[in-house]
Amino acid sequence: MKNALEQLSAMTVIVADTGDASMVKLHKPQDCTTNPSLVLAALNSPDAQDLISAEIETARGKALDAAALCDTLTVAIGAKLAALVPGRVSTEVDACLSFDVDASVRRAHEIVAEYDCRGISHDRILIKLASTWEGIRAAEQLEKDGINCNLTLLFAIEQAKACADAGVFLISPFVGRITDWFKQAEGVEEYAPDIDPGVRSVREIYDYYKTNGIETIVMGASFRNIGQIKALAGCDRLTIAPKLLAELTADTGPVPRALQPSNISRNGPVRMDEEAFRWGLNSSAMATEKLAEGIRGFDADHQKLLRILDGRL
Repeated sequence: MKNALEQLSAMTVIVADTGDASMVKLHKPQDCTTNPSLVLAALNSPDAQDLISAEIETARGKALDAAALCDTLTVAIGAKLAALVPGRVSTEVDACLSFDVDASVRRAHEIVAEYDCRGISHDRILIKLASTWEGIRAAEQLEKDGINCNLTLLFAIEQAKACADAGVFLISPFVGRITDWFKQAEGVEEYAPDIDPGVRSVREIYDYYKTNGIETIVMGASFRNIGQIKALAGCDRLTIAPKLLAELTADTGPVPRALQPSNISRNGPVRMDEEAFRWGLNSSAMATEKLAEGIRGFDADHQKLLRILDGRL
């Protein structure tokens, strides 16, 4: 009997939600990802210490400051991960640029150039941007430049529709954070997977994309338990933390396909202009709060990383 992860892998591309090379080696995902939180975690990984020391020494030799070291270290970790997976590595644009289209585009090109210097071509990279209106506009430009993007911190159908209109390569709707919000708002301790608000959000997006022939990849993210993951079996991709990957590996129960594009009726696409996008996002307290909280959280981890690296320098 195949374990749950093996069954899931037969119908969904598995992405490791970690910057820890040892975890990537263990679970052998197709793709992997980095962000400031994951880079912070990598600082404490024994497997990354040689790489970190080498990057710090190089930065000292070039008289780089902590911000420049942070940029090169993030790409160095991503390049190491790229050597371990057959697919792509997602690398995040600084959260503080989430409302600046031009700066986001420039930063993305810098990331791609740094990867190129390390022998990793742009077609192995996904640039991660927050799903703000400005982030989506930056992604639209980058896609035209031949740089594929991963739009993260996605909580509302309006964000997903705008990403589709922009021709974004991949979106990452956040399951667990949606569920967390509704648990608190509704005073619910736990949801069954099929009525879990986070699961239902991804299913709605998947439905919209597949019924309208939209090629943007749907990658469920931010899971709290393997029940949520199993409830999205058949989704294009799922990015899963090492702890849950281990639980899926130990689980020998059946994993039936949950998402079936052939069984969905067609409704027709809706063009999402800026006014409709902002009003739709504003109308959802959950999406508004979680998007802002997520941007603040990533920026806080980025600032913490800068302070640590400044101390190391």
